[in-house]
Amino acid sequence: MKLATFQAGGAPELGLVAGETIVPLNRAAPGLPADMIGLIAAWPQVEREVRAIEAAATGALPLDRVRLLAPIRRPGKIMAIGLNYADHIAESNLGTPEHQVWFSKAATAASGPFDPIDVPKVSQALDYEAEMVAVVGAGGRHIAKADAPGAVFGYCVGNDATERAWQHRTPQWVIGKSFDTHAPFGPWITTADEIADPHALAIRCQVNGETRQDSNTRHLVFNVWDQIEHLSQAMTLEPGDLIFTGTPGGIGAAMKPMQFLKAGDVVRIEIERLGAIENPCAPEPDRG
Repeated sequence: MKLATFQAGGAPELGLVAGETIVPLNRAAPGLPADMIGLIAAWPQVEREVRAIEAAATGALPLDRVRLLAPIRRPGKIMAIGLNYADHIAESNLGTPEHQVWFSKAATAASGPFDPIDVPKVSQALDYEAEMVAVVGAGGRHIAKADAPGAVFGYCVGNDATERAWQHRTPQWVIGKSFDTHAPFGPWITTADEIADPHALAIRCQVNGETRQDSNTRHLVFNVWDQIEHLSQAMTLEPGDLIFTGTPGGIGAAMKPMQFLKAGDVVRIEIERLGAIENPCAPEPDRG
């Protein structure tokens, strides 16, 4: 099942993506939660009803006539792991971490799968990082590795966009990773039951049609279950939290010469069975 948040000329709605159409959930069942976090939290109670709506597929809209938004418009937490593919570790001239390296991205960085990525006013060192994103479902605390698959609701395609100058000016990466619009993800949530093994998916990033990253999630150093076990020792994972699971080699900062993103560039990231996001880069607007 593919669950999305979309607009069709009005307020944001939840929808089921089926082929080239999308079925508005709340139009079919007004009693369902109207936001994705609420739907994920209530999933044990509402799954049967949602699947019945999927089977009926009444009131479907053409997918190309709606605007897909970030599936979760304001996540509670966005956690991201660094240095988690061997080739990315090598291009960064660093050793394989003994412990998982984590940072957070601000919830205000969350952005839609086809929305512009801001090229910041304060620096011109914007980079891309193709990543598989795990969406927390049941969540919890002190989740054993063996139980981690049950804590995942589904998966998305994500871009851990990074302002490199701000990332490396201090040992802490949070601000350099948290500029507004620098966590586009989507295009929808593919529920975990459709992905037999999240550690066997091709992942690719293209900039203006040129392939920059081309790998597979089987090359994760710490896999998704390791990540959930580790994170949940420190914090309660809650429905709708996002986990950016790491990027493979091929980032712009490691190219010779370095190739940072500029206004007019288009970044496309696709992951096998999860779909693709495509974001144009544009000058940061005046938001006041």
